[in-house]
Amino acid sequence: MVDEDLVLVDRPAEGVQRLTLNRPAKRNALSNALRARLFTLLEEADRDRDLRVTILRGAGTCFSAGYDLGGGTGAPYPYHTAPGAGHWPRHVVDGAFRIWDLAKPVIAQVHGWCLAGGSELATACDLVYVAEDAQIGYPPVRTMSPPDNQFHPWLCGMRAAMEMMLTGDAIDGLEAVRLGFANRAYPADELDAAVVAMATRVARVPTDVQAMNKRSVHRGMEIMGLRAAIRAGTEIQALAMTTETSRATFAEVRESVTKALDSRDKGFGDYRTSR
Repeated sequence: MVDEDLVLVDRPAEGVQRLTLNRPAKRNALSNALRARLFTLLEEADRDRDLRVTILRGAGTCFSAGYDLGGGTGAPYPYHTAPGAGHWPRHVVDGAFRIWDLAKPVIAQVHGWCLAGGSELATACDLVYVAEDAQIGYPPVRTMSPPDNQFHPWLCGMRAAMEMMLTGDAIDGLEAVRLGFANRAYPADELDAAVVAMATRVARVPTDVQAMNKRSVHRGMEIMGLRAAIRAGTEIQALAMTTETSRATFAEVRESVTKALDSRDKGFGDYRTSR
C-alpha cells in the first residue's frame, strides 16, 4: 500500500502544484518509499493538462538531510535501474535525469538542511530558490565517497567545487546563489510567497512552449558534456565505496547512524556536532 502522507500535495496557485516531503521527524530523509511517491506525483503532473509547474519543498525544519541511511534505501526501488556494481549511484542519477526530462518545470524550494542526497534532489530541479540561512552541503565526502550525482563543477565551477569536495563544508543560501547552485535567496519567512510568485510567472507560459524552453537549456549543457560526465561520475562513486575508509564507515553506520555521523563530523565541529 502506498503511504500518500509521505508527500503532501496542494495547489497554491492556478497551474501550480506543490509537493511537500513529509518526514519531518526524520529531516525528510529520502527513503525509497518517499522517492517512489515523489516520482509518481511528478510524472502524473507531467500528464495533467491543468498543471504547468511543480514546487518541491520539505516539511518541518529542513528540505532534506539526505538519503535514509537507517535502512530506507533498499528494494523495492521506485523504478528499474540495471543491476550490478554501482547500482545505487546509477539509480540516483537515473532519477535526476527523470526530473530533467519532464516536460514541465520543477522548482526546488530549499530551507534548513539540504545535504547529501537532498542537495542532489534540489539540483535535479530546473529552478532553485533558497532561504538565506539554508545550509547546503555534501558531508559524505569526508568518509564515504563523492556524490552519486556529481553536479558541483557544473553549477559552481572548478575552484568552488573542489573546496566543497575536499572539505564537505556546507554553504548558506547567499553563498549558494553567488556560486550558482541556486537562483535567488530570500529571508526564510518570505520564501514560500516568493516561490509561489515565481511559479505563477512560470505557469503563464503554455506547457508546449515551456517544454521546448526547458529542453533547450538542458541540451546546451549536454553538448558541453554534463550528462556524460555525471554518468561517468557514478563509476567513481562506486569505486570510492571499496576504499578502506568507506567500508569502515558503513560498518559503523550499520551499528548506529548517529554515531557514524558524529564520528565523521566531530573533527570539523559542524552539522550535528556544532551544538
